[in-house]
Amino acid sequence: MSGAADDRAEAAVRVMVVDDHPMWRDAVARDLAEAGFEVVATAGDGPQAVRRARAAEPDVLVLDLNLPGLPGVQVCKELVGADSRLRVLVLSASGEHADVLEAVKSGASGYLLKSASTEDLLDAVRRTADGDAVFTPGLAGLVLGEYRRLAGEPAPAASGEPAAPQLTDRETQVLRLVAKGLSYKQIAERLVISHRTVQNHVQNTLGKLQLHNRVELVRYAIERGLDSSG
Repeated sequence: MSGAADDRAEAAVRVMVVDDHPMWRDAVARDLAEAGFEVVATAGDGPQAVRRARAAEPDVLVLDLNLPGLPGVQVCKELVGADSRLRVLVLSASGEHADVLEAVKSGASGYLLKSASTEDLLDAVRRTADGDAVFTPGLAGLVLGEYRRLAGEPAPAASGEPAAPQLTDRETQVLRLVAKGLSYKQIAERLVISHRTVQNHVQNTLGKLQLHNRVELVRYAIERGLDSSG
């Protein structure tokens, strides 16, 4: 693959689709392929999903939660825990708050209901590949609310905890806007910098803080009150 990173992000994102309903799974894979994504694998149960994802190394895993053999949240935990570059977009029939929160806590980057249109799904996969946290309308507020609730609880005492890594002023500025729920595109417009520069700042911040994805970054920022800072 010889294209630049920007070209790859737009047209050759590697996607894997996991769902136990063959017709639905094939339809989603077909829609993604027709839109220019590279569908590198599909799977119909949890253990198969873990094996094939490790072999195919997709950029984005489109994952159903209700899977035979191994639940979707466990698939997410195993794969994201082993590869922090993998982004998981849950595509589920369930809009139950408990399912959404459990998926996010397991490492999912976003959560979309199966009632979403094909256009919404394609946009969600593109944005997930770009590093955005994508949720069906209404669910993003639920996740942010849960993080704010957790941030209000007293933290357990830690002895010998290392000092927080030093972020640059720009990294802190980007982190603050991430915590407020802005997309990378919106952040780029607000700060008058490129989309790629925003991505680089976020990746650098993730590395410094030893976090895996944007969802964890949002929680980190909210716990430190950055979402309400100026």
